[in-house]
Parts: sequence; C-alpha cells; structure tokens
Amino acid sequence: MEEFLERSFQVIEQSGWFAPLFFVLLHVFRQVFFIPVLLICLLGGYLFGTVYGSIYSILGLTAVSVVFYGLIHIFPSMRKKLTKLKKRFLKEKHQLTVVQMMIMRLMPFIHFHLVSLYLIESTKNLKEYTKYSFFVSIPPAVVYTAFGDMIHELPLAGTVVFATFLAILFLFFRKKRTNIKWDDFFSTSKQ
Repeated sequence: MEEFLERSFQVIEQSGWFAPLFFVLLHVFRQVFFIPVLLICLLGGYLFGTVYGSIYSILGLTAVSVVFYGLIHIFPSMRKKLTKLKKRFLKEKHQLTVVQMMIMRLMPFIHFHLVSLYLIESTKNLKEYTKYSFFVSIPPAVVYTAFGDMIHELPLAGTVVFATFLAILFLFFRKKRTNIKWDDFFSTSKQ
C-alpha cells in the first residue's frame, strides 16, 4: 500500500495539468487497494492546497459513489452483504437525514459505502442519488483536506473527544418521530 501511495504521489506530482484527473481517479481506485478516504484527502490537501484539494476530493468521492451505484445494481450479493452490515449498525429501522449522512461520512470508522447504501435506499434514481452523494461528500472532503493533519496527529484522547462530538451531532440531527400505539389510535372514547 505504501508503495502504491508513493507511486501515485509521484505520478500526480509530475503530471502537470493532468494531476487533478489522476487524483480523482485515485479516489475511484483507492477502494481496490483498501486505502482510507482520509489518506487520499490528506494527499489532496498536500498536493493542491485546501481549496483545490477539497474540490477534487468532492469530485472523486462523488465519482466513487456513482461507481458504487452501478456495482450495487450489477452485483446484488454485494448489496445483501452491506444491508446486513447496515442492520447490525442500526438495529431499528429509521430514515437518516442528509445532515446525519454528512456526519457519518466524517467518521473514519464508518464504512464509506454504508452511507452510499443509505443514499441508494432513500433516493429514487441515479440523478437524485448523485446530487445527494455530492452534498454528503462535501464535509469529509473539506475537513480531511483542511484539517487532516490535525485529526491524524491527535492523541487518542483527542480522537475520542472528536468522535464523541460527531456522535452527539449525529443524534442531534435525527428525524423526530411520533409513535402512536395501535390501541391508542383505535381506542373508542366513551362520552
């Protein structure tokens, strides 16, 4: 993996105006080599700076999501495995908000494609899925690119505090539901 990253880094650095294209493609192919999103976004910040690195990472993460959308429809067994993972992660069945999905994408220990599966299940078609994938990719691209070194170098206590903060945000932005019991809904009031 280190050798792959070093070679990718050299190719991108020496490719001039093709560098952004190679960087976006690196995002797409990183999953084959099990390279975390965080590392690629850090690389983007190092090579292109915060603004351009974030833009290229957003495009790359959106491209990964679109490729995943195609693969999940070609290989239904992959969808079944991710659905099992999703059921283990969230025991009860409820719909996540876009803000919650953005926060989930920020959490490095949550599988990238788990959020993509939620997006597939909550959108109607590829166009809508791509639009929401773009929005959900903005926070991790910007945060990891701009503050990646800080997050990466935090001591364990700092990482736990940051993860706790993200979990609190996740819970704060959940959809509010009203549950009415069957008996209460169909109760006959005696007047």
